[in-house]
Amino acid sequence: MEAPGATCLRSGIRICAVLFVTNNSLRRKLEKLSTFVSVTASPWMEVAIKVAILIQICLPSVVKSNNGVEETRKWRCQVSCTAQNIMEFAELIKTPRVDGVVLHRPFMPTVEGTLCLTGHHLILSSRQDNTEELWLLHANIDSIEKRFIGSLGTIIVKCKDLRVIQLDIPGMEECLNIASSIEALSTLDSVSLMYPFFYRPLFEVIEDGWQLFVPEEAFKDLESMTDEWRLSEVNKDFSVCPSYPSLLTVPKDIDDESLCKAASFRHGGRFPVLSYYHKKNGMVMMRAAQPLTGTNGRRCKEDEKLINATLCAGKRGYIIDTRTIAVAQQAKARGGGFEQEANYPQWRRIHKAIERSNVLQESLIKLVEACNDQSHSMDRWLSKLEASNWQSHVKEILTTACLAAQCIDREGASVLVHGTEGTDSTLQVTSLAQIILDPACRTIRGFEALIEREWLQAGHPFQQRCAQSAYSNGKPRSEAPVFLLFLDCVWQILRQFPCSFQFNENFLIMLFEHTYASQFGTFLGNSVGERVKLQLSQKTVSLWSWVNRPQEMERFLNPLYEPNNLVIWPSVAPQSLLLWEGVFLRWNRSTKCLDEAYQEMVHIIEYNKELQNKVNSLRRQLAQLETEDNPLQTP
Repeated sequence: MEAPGATCLRSGIRICAVLFVTNNSLRRKLEKLSTFVSVTASPWMEVAIKVAILIQICLPSVVKSNNGVEETRKWRCQVSCTAQNIMEFAELIKTPRVDGVVLHRPFMPTVEGTLCLTGHHLILSSRQDNTEELWLLHANIDSIEKRFIGSLGTIIVKCKDLRVIQLDIPGMEECLNIASSIEALSTLDSVSLMYPFFYRPLFEVIEDGWQLFVPEEAFKDLESMTDEWRLSEVNKDFSVCPSYPSLLTVPKDIDDESLCKAASFRHGGRFPVLSYYHKKNGMVMMRAAQPLTGTNGRRCKEDEKLINATLCAGKRGYIIDTRTIAVAQQAKARGGGFEQEANYPQWRRIHKAIERSNVLQESLIKLVEACNDQSHSMDRWLSKLEASNWQSHVKEILTTACLAAQCIDREGASVLVHGTEGTDSTLQVTSLAQIILDPACRTIRGFEALIEREWLQAGHPFQQRCAQSAYSNGKPRSEAPVFLLFLDCVWQILRQFPCSFQFNENFLIMLFEHTYASQFGTFLGNSVGERVKLQLSQKTVSLWSWVNRPQEMERFLNPLYEPNNLVIWPSVAPQSLLLWEGVFLRWNRSTKCLDEAYQEMVHIIEYNKELQNKVNSLRRQLAQLETEDNPLQTP
């Protein structure tokens, strides 16, 4: 009879072999070892192996060093992981392994194998040759549904990346235990228990992504263009504004005391700071939160001075409020409001209508429901698509971004953008305006820097906004697809200007996936202050460390890219805006034909480059021959 710990020990060895060992010889030895474990596993060994599975501490891995000598490297375990955290994982997994599970995935063959649950992954491994195994982060699971037919149980897993998979599990008890464990593991409240704190990369970190886009480096670029700005440390302990970074770019003539007073006049302390400097004409774009004018029309002279310090002599500016005038008026009753023209005479206020987070979340749910509708009715599809209002949101955001860009580039005016909190629609507008105006933002590095500067450092609450996706059964709290809408708008511009972007659609889809579930720590937390407190730069790996590796970046390069230093003006006409099929329909219909067409396009482009190189070579040879013939023809 098999000892109680044998099954767990065998599965632990096999999981570690698959997950951590890249050397085929060592992997085969571990697989062989797992078959010998039967009666030797004592209870304490079972606990040890289960802990190793749960926190995914790697067995020694054989790697090659630079001098070609094989050496053994032990993966570091997470020292700070306490026994309490380990036991929390152990108690959540009621059934760690089930055999004979059948996996159904869109556009992929059915796979039968062994289902294993670890602290962070749902794994289905098959002994069949040439079958792709499933490794699904629990954090990527939005919701599950259970169905039973006799003793056979079925779990429908709905993911935050909008994928839907089905697991057929033999045995009702096993199915219920697996479902209960998945629900518990996919809704962990503690950020420090999430996978990025346990992940150890199998790749060599060449560049530390945490150090790539620090404010000091961005300010050096600004200093080369103008001396009218400075880096302020007024928020070095995050006390003036919890959602701002420690270093902020502000007008040189405004001291820190004035900044503190202006912060007390703005929602959440988000006083106006520099977002973008337009090198062409010296105009700037600033961002902030709403002023706290209230019903009494409160004013703040330091805030007025701060904003006016960005204007050139004789110039006017535009305040773009991303709320309708009605919503802005209602905010006054709650202590908020907007800038009174009498107090800001050099500024013209423009109101736009970008919806708030709760409306956007409902819109995403309706859109995904429409995309999953299998009725094949054209009227039903068009009606549901229109009812979601998703494309209307895309249009309004792009329109507002184009307005901001037009004020800066064509009218030569500076711009201040804000909504209510300044962490959602404000960032959509400022970042999209920069993509329109600045060709550097259309490169991979430039776009990464934009996300760091205008989203991560600017205080977009990723942890709250991306806690749930379109399938969640939980009551929405602060969830909203704000960043997904931004990526959708970028895709619309990319589609209209396919040669002006260094990155392709896959780059945008990758970013969407990692904001909702990732092995990297980049999108954890809601602000720089929270990330500092969590010590993410010391305890987790940055997404940029992986993306910027040459072998990975190659997948995200646009073969049509030709640097374009001009401002690009996207069309916002309804006929020009399409549904982003690469995100919303990729699990509903096969992309095989599109993938083949893309590969053929890449082949044609590469072949064209080869021919062009041959033409250039022949021209050089011809010029050389003509040069050699000329002396002979001279009398």
